[in-house]
Amino acid sequence: MTTARQAEPDPAVDSAAELTALQAALSAEHAAVYGYGVVGGRITQDRRSAARAAYAAHKARRDALRRRVRDLGGTPQPAAAAYALPFDVPDAEAALRLAAELEDRVAAVYADLVRASADGRRRDAAAALREAALRAVRWRGTGVAFPGLTERSVPGRTGAPGRPTKESHPL
Repeated sequence: MTTARQAEPDPAVDSAAELTALQAALSAEHAAVYGYGVVGGRITQDRRSAARAAYAAHKARRDALRRRVRDLGGTPQPAAAAYALPFDVPDAEAALRLAAELEDRVAAVYADLVRASADGRRRDAAAALREAALRAVRWRGTGVAFPGLTERSVPGRTGAPGRPTKESHPL
């Protein structure tokens, strides 16, 4: 009779760093859920089903991240009451740009989570990064060279966008 061996913790993974990256991903998912509420209110009818699907995907990821944070002994970051949009969203064209920006920002935090995780958790983070990158391509119509690594993708842009600050909760 064989028994399943439990995976031993990867000594190269710092659980504090992973928890920090999980919390950042959770914050980004909270912001994405909020942002897709704005997108859904401004997007054209023919793109609403894609917006609803993205909204549902981000809610599911958010809920999974809450569980993972708890599994590592943390208290999940709550959603903010509101988030500052990166630009005005008066029409459907701006809503498309916002959707792509949301996905870029989510991909950036998942890139950090890939670096901070191991084994199956790393695969999950990589899958989330891939999903966000694909949604960004669908919204924008083009891809970027290094999804999740915006400092390498956009000339003149450095750092990962969407990092929450103590003063505000930007998208």
